[in-house]
Amino acid sequence: MIKVLFVCMGNICRSPMAEAVFQDRVNKAGLGDKITSDSAGTGDWHVGETAHPKTLKILQKEGIPYRGRARHFTRNDLNEFDYVLAMDTENLSVIRRAASGQSKAAISLFLHYANLTELTRKAEVPDPYYSGVYELVYDLVNKGSTALLDHIRAEHNL
Repeated sequence: MIKVLFVCMGNICRSPMAEAVFQDRVNKAGLGDKITSDSAGTGDWHVGETAHPKTLKILQKEGIPYRGRARHFTRNDLNEFDYVLAMDTENLSVIRRAASGQSKAAISLFLHYANLTELTRKAEVPDPYYSGVYELVYDLVNKGSTALLDHIRAEHNL
């Protein structure tokens, strides 16, 4: 089983949206028995909460199910997951510090694969918590999920 973890700051906006959109794509591709996803936050202040209402509203509008709860990123995630993808450079730094150079997981920015395929030129998914740019986040998550799934399929011959 290929395991993918999406990481943002609080695990209520960006990373749960990425988890839901990516897993929906995986399931629709008939790969749910080969690829699974989860999300986490580098901060622990939202642990146990549902995703932000605006994230849930967009997912519902798009017909994408999500029932996850916020959880805190841990050092152990780096050995449990094959891919650990940060939404921005700040969270990427936290992940890399936790890895201390040793990690089973491939660690990168979530939009790395979308950049390689030129689906977007943006390097980071902005935090919509204060800015309210949930539609932009959804657009970037779609592009990132498409590129990531294509990469995983090619990398693992799926």
